[in-house]
Amino acid sequence: MVGIKPKDAVPSAAVKFFGAGMAGCIADLITFPLDTAKVRLQVRSRRHIFCLQVCSKYVLIKICLNLLTILECNFTVQIQGESQKVEGANAVKYRGVFGTITTIVRTEGPRSLYSGLVAGLQRQMSFASVRIGLYDSMKQFYTRGTESAGIVTRLMAGCTTGAMAVAFAQPTDVVKVRFQAQVRLADGGRRYNSTLDAYKTIARTEGVRGLWKGCMPNITRNAIVNCAELVTYDMIKELILKYDLMTDNLPCHFTAAFGAGFCTTVVASPVDVIKTRFMNSADGQYRSATSCALTMVKNEGLSAFYKGFMPSFLRLGSWNIVMFVTYEQIKRGMTRTQQYWESPL
Repeated sequence: MVGIKPKDAVPSAAVKFFGAGMAGCIADLITFPLDTAKVRLQVRSRRHIFCLQVCSKYVLIKICLNLLTILECNFTVQIQGESQKVEGANAVKYRGVFGTITTIVRTEGPRSLYSGLVAGLQRQMSFASVRIGLYDSMKQFYTRGTESAGIVTRLMAGCTTGAMAVAFAQPTDVVKVRFQAQVRLADGGRRYNSTLDAYKTIARTEGVRGLWKGCMPNITRNAIVNCAELVTYDMIKELILKYDLMTDNLPCHFTAAFGAGFCTTVVASPVDVIKTRFMNSADGQYRSATSCALTMVKNEGLSAFYKGFMPSFLRLGSWNIVMFVTYEQIKRGMTRTQQYWESPL
């Protein structure tokens, strides 16, 4: 990243690699409930959307919602071949970010907000380390070691590290999304009992390829996210320092991270929704990510691609702020520690 003063030691590639993974885990710990709400809103069935449209047209929202609750209380779904009744989580409509969080806490308990956290932390340690930690190294690779990097070079570096990260972390992403999307059954059970059980069940029922389900849309999504997130952060921070608007400290990092989060949400939301739907779908429900996208357009319209935009923005904005601020501090702390141990007595 930009902003290293000449008197400051430049963080090594190893410091950036491990620092990015640690910062990603800290950001996930703080913002995971928002991510869970985002996933739940993105995977809502068309049945809910259709009822809302009818209600709004005839100004019978309360009546329709009451009828929907009564009908869905008796609605059964198939979970891995067994007919199970779904508890109130599917019967109650999710409304907005904090409404969704409240509904999850009320119907499934507070722990459900962190369902899939273990897989999420595994993902960040392998994912953020590559896509964020190796970003500067990739920039230097494309510029042949020079410090001047144009917009094209930065975009290429962001696309490359984003794609590389998916190759390492895709199974953890699949398990994380499955955990976040599942609801508690009437008997208190769940589709997956633990993170390890999820890996085993997916591999057994869908094959090893099931762990890499949605890999191509995820590569596309993370190429876009990396370009929007890292390049935007890099450029905003560079401009702030260039015109002496702020010093290279927390307010500067906060401002650049907030701008990066908003730009990323606008650009990446459509691909993120497709990725979430496709990775959470039953085996054979969609032939491909393209089929998933076309089905969404046909059944729900173009607005479906921005379903869950507010939780996505709240999550990405807050995640970026926590991650980048933490990342900058970890880099400085680890570099100073490294300098201290390497300095002569």
